Amino acid sequence: MLMLSSIKINGLESGCITDHAPMISFALSSDRTGEKLHEAIIEVGDWRVTTSDQINNLYTGPLKPHTEYHVRIIATGTSGEQAEHFALFKTGRMGSTWSAQWITDMSYDFPKKVSPVPMTFRRKFELTQTVTRAWISVTALGVYELALNGEKVGEDYFAPGFTSYDHQIQYQTYDVTHQLKSSNAVTAVVAGGWAVGSFNYVRKNKISADRQALLLELHIEYTDGTSDLIVTDPTWEVTLNGNYRMAEWYDGEHYDATINLDHVHWKPVDVTRPRKNPELLAQYGLPVRVQEELKPISRTIAPSGEIIYDFGQNFAGIIQAKIRGKHNQKIVFRHAEVLVDQELFVKSLRTAKAAATYVCVEGEQTYSPRLTYMGFRYVGLTGIDPDQIELSAYVLHSDFKQIGHFSCSNPLLTQLQSNIRWGGRSNFVDIPTDCPQRDERQGWTGDIAVFASTACFNFDMSRFFDKWLMDMRAEQSKGGGFPMVIPRGGDHWPAMANSCWGDSSILVPWAEYLARGNKQVLEKQYASMKKFLKAAKWWSSFLAVSPADRYVWRFPFHFGDWAAPEGDAKAWIKKGKWVGTAYFANSCGIMAKIASILGHTEDVSYYYDLRKKIITAYRNVFTDKQGNMKEEFQTAYVLPLHFGMTEGEETKQMVNNLTRLIHEAGNHLTTGFTGTPYLLFALSDNGQLDAAYELLLQEECPSWLYEVKAGGTTIWERWDALRPDGTVNIEELSGNKSAEESNGGMVSFNHYANGAVGDWLYKRLAGLEPTSGGYKTFRVAPMIGGGITWAKASTVTPYGLTSVDWKRDEHQFHVEVTVPVSTTCSLHMPNGEIHILTSGQHSFQCSMSTNALAKNSYKEQPIVH
Repeated sequence: MLMLSSIKINGLESGCITDHAPMISFALSSDRTGEKLHEAIIEVGDWRVTTSDQINNLYTGPLKPHTEYHVRIIATGTSGEQAEHFALFKTGRMGSTWSAQWITDMSYDFPKKVSPVPMTFRRKFELTQTVTRAWISVTALGVYELALNGEKVGEDYFAPGFTSYDHQIQYQTYDVTHQLKSSNAVTAVVAGGWAVGSFNYVRKNKISADRQALLLELHIEYTDGTSDLIVTDPTWEVTLNGNYRMAEWYDGEHYDATINLDHVHWKPVDVTRPRKNPELLAQYGLPVRVQEELKPISRTIAPSGEIIYDFGQNFAGIIQAKIRGKHNQKIVFRHAEVLVDQELFVKSLRTAKAAATYVCVEGEQTYSPRLTYMGFRYVGLTGIDPDQIELSAYVLHSDFKQIGHFSCSNPLLTQLQSNIRWGGRSNFVDIPTDCPQRDERQGWTGDIAVFASTACFNFDMSRFFDKWLMDMRAEQSKGGGFPMVIPRGGDHWPAMANSCWGDSSILVPWAEYLARGNKQVLEKQYASMKKFLKAAKWWSSFLAVSPADRYVWRFPFHFGDWAAPEGDAKAWIKKGKWVGTAYFANSCGIMAKIASILGHTEDVSYYYDLRKKIITAYRNVFTDKQGNMKEEFQTAYVLPLHFGMTEGEETKQMVNNLTRLIHEAGNHLTTGFTGTPYLLFALSDNGQLDAAYELLLQEECPSWLYEVKAGGTTIWERWDALRPDGTVNIEELSGNKSAEESNGGMVSFNHYANGAVGDWLYKRLAGLEPTSGGYKTFRVAPMIGGGITWAKASTVTPYGLTSVDWKRDEHQFHVEVTVPVSTTCSLHMPNGEIHILTSGQHSFQCSMSTNALAKNSYKEQPIVH
């Protein structure tokens, strides 16, 4: 039986509110093997289209503001069976003029490097008629908490979210029909957040606005057909003396429950406006929401007397406390990722205080921060007897679906997968941050460049990336470069073209396209990609002294082999020209594929030709043309091997040299952020599968499993963040200062970049890999080794769930594969057999007397368009 298993509007199965024509996609399921979509009819009102594409269906009918639209899809399979399903979406303001005015307290100012006191806004009003529908449209400069009659509006945290505020700001729409009464009060607390508050490691504030501001409209429709509109204007009140005494990302939050808002001084608001003229858009990203509640696994008393709660997992979130308190009792919750000598270790947080302070009223009450979040595993409690409090924690991150799973017979690798997923979850709090705990939490582009593919397997990143890439396009410089962090965070880094970090403009949308198949993500980004590659080409020719040098990318700056386990920052950066040139070639190759997908025929040959010239330059400048690097380091071999820049005997020599360097390092990696994601691929895909498994299963530092065995529950920024002797590595980047002299150094226990190894676990160990956008075609080709006797992997594609489940013993290999409707799988068995599978459940087995994939060089098949 054919069924329409899901319909998504702009990537959402429900709750889509949009200001623009939405994209409609759908998935099918069937118990009939080989079923595919023949055609589907999509209807929205009088608009109707017939399609054979389940993903790229843009609604082109009429749209009006604040209107609900019903979607009907009738799908017909190649079997002749039909299925029908319904969905709906709503429109937002669609660019209509706001009647509301931005309001603030213009008299308020605050010094540098601190965050402002939260502003509380209020408006009271009466209703005498019966309400049929009511909704609020709201946004802010800062982050807001909105309440109607004392009840929170919506489920979101940190709205309106972090965007490039000079260019676009999201607004939220909330249905409040059932929250209205005869006497009403709207209350909004606006903290500094990203726009106004202290942000980044230099603690800059007022980055996008001088003070907080609120913009809100409450639309009310009555049963008699009339309506009212309540808007922010000079009739509103504001106070700086509300319950929230302090709120910011790094230091935390101070909430005083003893303050009665009816007894504080209020004053009329002032009217203001944003510095620039940003476009106000219905929320197009994902809101940050509570994902789960964690309970502590232990409670101990530190030598200092502080009560320490261990939640058993490092994560991003907030505490939730049920308290039996006394009037004016002050409780302090401190947060940390690790313990040293049974005490919270906070020096690695640098200037971040990471604390929540709560002042009690008498009796039973609850408290959970609303205007900040922390990265932590441990909470230190002072100010109350632990028997008078029940403590738990909320996990916070953007509200994406978790769609990918991996496990295998080695429990350490299964735990590594858990660490990878928690690293992603912790750092996808509205933007892709580098870490959730210290005085940073910025959208570093290099980290997500290498992790994007792993993220797209585990999570539905479509709306998350769509939002972030819009900011990337907005903040691209005229010369084609990008800020190092997006959105810009007020630090000193200029927008420039550099490798990996800048290549995120290509690597991220490409990873998302392969996972979801939505061509629109490529179309939106295409001009920006071209502009970036043009800048890379210009900088490569800058000060070139020979024809070969014209394609070696040295200037203006590269992070190089960042965070490698050997050397300091200067040493990592010094390797930039190798990294830059290889990434440049890789991005040109991807760009040629994108141009082909989008039908830009002339660009295809241009980027393939440019790629060849860059590869020749890499070979001529850096090698002896026979596969030997003139200056050897692991990443210098990894990148050309994985990016397909080598051929023939050169490939064999390079992979032999790479293997030799690994053995000389004691069977350890010495790669940084830019090489580590591709290290195992470079080995396994070029005939060195055993070496890849030996490296993956290494348990001494530096290695992935060292972190697991050391008790890590997320991925670390530096391989020796926690040294074998139990000390924390807080050395400065220069390497010139001791731990005692440093100000906390560069160490994070929740930094997902090196978790990009997940890509190899899914694509090689389990063997599941897309070969065209959205897994329309995909490959299952497990590369068996390392003593692994079984592995499972699955992800939800736009067409439905796909999975592989294999097991082996000394004699037999058995595999089960799930192929969604309308897709095709190429199954590669260890004995060399290849099976082409259509939709359905499939089971195969073969003898383990040979292992063709392990013995032969493995090269990636071309992406099918």
